[in-house]
Amino acid sequence: MNGIRIVVCAKQVPDPEAPFTAVEVDSEAKKISTKGIPPVINPFDENAIEAALCIKEEDGAEVTVLSVGANISHAVLRKALAVGADNLILLDDPHFKDLDSYSTAYVLSNAIKKIGGYDLILTGRQAGDWDSGQTGLILGEMLEIVSINLARSIKIEDGTVVVEKMIQGGYELVRTKLPSLVTVSSEIGELRYPTVKRRLQAHKQPIEVWSAEDVEIDSEKLKTIEIMELLPALGMGRQCHFMEGDSPEEKGENLAITLKGIA
Repeated sequence: MNGIRIVVCAKQVPDPEAPFTAVEVDSEAKKISTKGIPPVINPFDENAIEAALCIKEEDGAEVTVLSVGANISHAVLRKALAVGADNLILLDDPHFKDLDSYSTAYVLSNAIKKIGGYDLILTGRQAGDWDSGQTGLILGEMLEIVSINLARSIKIEDGTVVVEKMIQGGYELVRTKLPSLVTVSSEIGELRYPTVKRRLQAHKQPIEVWSAEDVEIDSEKLKTIEIMELLPALGMGRQCHFMEGDSPEEKGENLAITLKGIA
């Protein structure tokens, strides 16, 4: 199957390789400060871009990269164009700052519907900042398409997508019809390095920027991530008992009686 249309959802995050000492938590304002940490494309989303480019090389495809946020760095996201993506669309609006997983999926779904046709949607398995791992699967539900999680390999065969889905102790081979959504794991491979020529071309390539109004977003439906202070559960405590007995069996019986009394 030639000429499939792939949409890759990529998030800008603070560099996960930055030292933890650069991250500060403001307990009063309930915010996290990452000043001085440069933004990057989420590493798992880079894996998804690499998967799309491999399909493009193998079967032919048009790759469009979508990113949601506020004050998104054009320079950072242009990397997607430099490595071989065909289009880059930034969903950039003050209303899109610090969205939770559901709200992010809602914005992405509206943008994908605005794009029109697609055959395959790829996302990273999770983000490098909050590690929720929810947005991709929620997006699939909103678009009412089949979703496959934790892919380590993706191939297109006769109008279907064949995925090696990671499971404990191995992998599971899953095949489904297009259109579908796949979340990609790091086992699929790191994103290739862009050549100098591609970097120069990407710098000149136009980027589309859409606002909340452009994708018909109801701002009242948007919710942001909230940091909450967890209080210790009431009634929690520790008790220490030394079991007495002339034999292991007697000690075991005494332990059972003690635990029953505590319960």
